[in-house]
Amino acid sequence: MTRRQQEDPPLNMGLLFRRERRPRFTAIELAASVLTVLWLGVVVLFVFVGEEGGITLDPTRFVITLIAVLLPVAIIWVAAIAARTARVMREEARRLQAAIDALRHSYVVQAQSGQISPVLEKRLAELAEAQRRTEAMLETLRDERADRPREIPAFVPGHHHDDTPPDQPSLGLGLAEDPSPPSEPLTIEEVIRAANFPHDEHDAEGFAVLRKALRDPQMARFLRAAQDTLTLLSQDGIYTDDLRPVHAPVEAWRRFAAGERGKAVRELAGIRDRSALALARGRMKKDPVFRDAALHFLRQFELTFTAWAENASDADIAAFADTRSARAFMLIAHLAGVFDERAATLPGREAEG
Repeated sequence: MTRRQQEDPPLNMGLLFRRERRPRFTAIELAASVLTVLWLGVVVLFVFVGEEGGITLDPTRFVITLIAVLLPVAIIWVAAIAARTARVMREEARRLQAAIDALRHSYVVQAQSGQISPVLEKRLAELAEAQRRTEAMLETLRDERADRPREIPAFVPGHHHDDTPPDQPSLGLGLAEDPSPPSEPLTIEEVIRAANFPHDEHDAEGFAVLRKALRDPQMARFLRAAQDTLTLLSQDGIYTDDLRPVHAPVEAWRRFAAGERGKAVRELAGIRDRSALALARGRMKKDPVFRDAALHFLRQFELTFTAWAENASDADIAAFADTRSARAFMLIAHLAGVFDERAATLPGREAEG
C-alpha cells in the first residue's frame, strides 16, 4: 500500500445507495398548521360570529363564505408542499453532487496508482485513435475542397433530367421557380450553398446563389420541396440547425447515389435525436399534408443528389451531407423506412414516377 493510498480515505459507496430517512412532520408542516389554526380562529371571530351571535344560513352567502375560508387554507398548504419539495430537491442535489465527487475521487486515485481497468484503457485508446483518424480525414477533405476548381459544373450534361410530374402540388411557402434560364450552369459549390439555404436575412451571397439555383428546373423543385419540409418541421419545433447528426462515410452516400437502399445505406440514418424523431413520426402518421410533402421531398432529393454526385468529390459530398436539406433528408428517410433491411427504393417512388 502506497503512502497516497494510506492518506486517501476509502470510497464510501453508501453515498450512492443509502437513502436518508426524513421526518414526516417538519418545521414547514408545523408552520403551515399554525397558520391554518390562526386563520380559522380569525374566521370564527369575524365571519361566523355576527352582531347578534348567530350564523346566517343564507345559501349563497354560506357558499361564498366557505370558499373564502378554505381558499387561504389551500394556499397555505400548497406553499408548504412546494417548500418541502424544494427542500427535498436540494437534499437530492447535494447527495448527487457528493456521489459524483466520490466517483471522481475514486477515478483520480486509481489513475494515480495505475489501477485503471485494462478494458477502460483499451476503450479510451480506441476512441482517441478514432478521433485522430476522423480529424485527419476531415483535414484531407478540407484541403481537397480548397484545391478543387470552383467552376466545375454541378451536373453532368444529359444526366440532369426530370421525371417528376409537372403538376406536383406545392405548399407555396415562399420559393418560386424563376422562368428565366440561368446565365451559366450551376457549380458544385453553388448547389451545396443553395441546399443549405441562406443563413439569415443578411446573407446576400446566399440569396444570390439561391436565386440562381431557382432558375434550374430540377433544383427549383428540389429547393421548394426542401423548404416545404423544413417549414413543416419547424411547426413542431424541429430545426435542422439544432440537429447534430452522426456523419456517415462518403462511401455510404455514393452507394445511395448508385441506387442502393436498405442495409447498404443504413449509416445515413445519422439523426439520433429521440425528441425530433418522435415528433416527426407522429406528424407523418397523423398529417397527410406533411406525409405527402415529406415523400415528395425524398424523391426530389434522390433525383438531385444522384445527378449532382456524379461530378462531386468526396469532400463535396461530405460538405453537402452537412446542409440543412441533407439533415432533413436523414430524418425523413429514417422515418420512411429507406434504411430498413427490405427497402429497395424510396417510398412513393412508383407513384411519383
